[in-house]
Amino acid sequence: MTVTHHVRVHRSDENLERSDQLAWKIAEVAVDRVEVEPAVVDMIINRIIDNASVAAASLTRAPIIAARAQAFSHPVSSGGHGANLFGAALERRTSPEWAAWANGVAVRELDYHDTFLAAEYSHPGDNIPPILAVAQHAGKDGRALVRGIATGYEIQMDLVRAICLHRHKIDHVAHLGPSAAAGIGTLLGLDAESIYQAVGQALHTTTATRQSRKGEISTWKAHAPAFAGKMAVEAVDRAMRGQTSPSPIYEGEDGVIAWMLDGKDAAYEVPLPAAGEPKRAILDSYTKEHSAEYQAQAWIDLARKLGTENPALRDPANIASIVLHTSHHTHYVIGSGANDPQKYDPTASRETLDHSIPYIFAVALQDGGWHHVDSYAPSRAARADTVELWHKITTAEDAEWTRRYHSEDPDVKAFGGRVEFRLTDGTTVVDEIAVADAHPLGARPFARENYIAKFRLLAEPVLEPAEIERFLELVQRLPELTADEVAELSIVARPGLLESVDADAPKGLF
Repeated sequence: MTVTHHVRVHRSDENLERSDQLAWKIAEVAVDRVEVEPAVVDMIINRIIDNASVAAASLTRAPIIAARAQAFSHPVSSGGHGANLFGAALERRTSPEWAAWANGVAVRELDYHDTFLAAEYSHPGDNIPPILAVAQHAGKDGRALVRGIATGYEIQMDLVRAICLHRHKIDHVAHLGPSAAAGIGTLLGLDAESIYQAVGQALHTTTATRQSRKGEISTWKAHAPAFAGKMAVEAVDRAMRGQTSPSPIYEGEDGVIAWMLDGKDAAYEVPLPAAGEPKRAILDSYTKEHSAEYQAQAWIDLARKLGTENPALRDPANIASIVLHTSHHTHYVIGSGANDPQKYDPTASRETLDHSIPYIFAVALQDGGWHHVDSYAPSRAARADTVELWHKITTAEDAEWTRRYHSEDPDVKAFGGRVEFRLTDGTTVVDEIAVADAHPLGARPFARENYIAKFRLLAEPVLEPAEIERFLELVQRLPELTADEVAELSIVARPGLLESVDADAPKGLF
């Protein structure tokens, strides 16, 4: 059973009781020692595999090199064993907050892991790096790790269901700081008071504007969730030492809701599991088959289908215009409704192209697929026929697709739209798609074998075959892992790979 909590702004003289605050309700969910259901355990395993996949593909990219160097500039803190970094030798460790930072960047860099979209949007797999880092540092076993991750997913996704951030240009990682703090609290078996204080600190330090996903998108896009995870680790540490937080952080008259979200008259209905109710939220999330913004997933599948069935659609000489009729979010965030000239710029950054559905649709249409490296290559973006086709593609908000995007009915909810090609001979081609092929309701829903195949595809260029098998064997025994085995739940790059790229990395302060 789900309990819906009414959350509104309170004046200071109303003296809102701690037990009635959303941060306390979150803490109560985190301390509930309900067993994790087998289907949830299986999906947690899938998502740890998924995170390792995309991290492997990112090991030699500049943001990951920088984050790794920062992390390894800090020694293991005195309170535990330290945590692993993706790619590095298992015995080489750093402090957990810095492991959360570097691994968080590696997971997010390619925008290629799981997603959940509702009132807000999110990548709930961002919870895993900080929770896993603390598990390794604190010597926790696989069962504790499973419980912590289940909480992280539950809290972030429940906040995402109820509280819209992007309407107020607040970055979606504002829901991640509290969820990661709650997940770490569950992992460590902390009391509600400590988790409550950690949630408040994590939220207060991780609210930022959405400019990181607007205009000329920078490398900070990958760092923002990693920063939230790092702040969650530090917030838990402070709370464990008895330090307190702004309170009430959500409902206060100078709090987050009053001044960053819907204002002093705002009210939200936030669903959270009742006491004794299993945490199942992860089952409502979905991963990516393609390395692109989630709203692009279904469009890539439709584009590759149309281009394969009708190759004439790939030639800009045959096309007068292409209009993608889609949801409000897709139109205004990754479509022409954003009014970002960079979304049509062949010299734009990878991060910007990842948020340009006109570019993505054009390339997927012409290539009959999507590749996490080749599809973003400067030479690919600059190809003359692609640029010509790309500039004929626009988006338009369609009320029905917006309604379906926001629907709570899983059989109605959709992230695609309808495409209309107007050809130069006066004819039209029209088709539509509701969800990506890999979505649970799609043509080819992702299952364990798909996660493993994705891992092998992305890991084979950078990991030895024996290392691929070691990791897969280990992670699929997750609930029974000892603390020593959790300490090895990472991936190790081929000999010399990291050294070859780290040696020439720019230096910083540390």
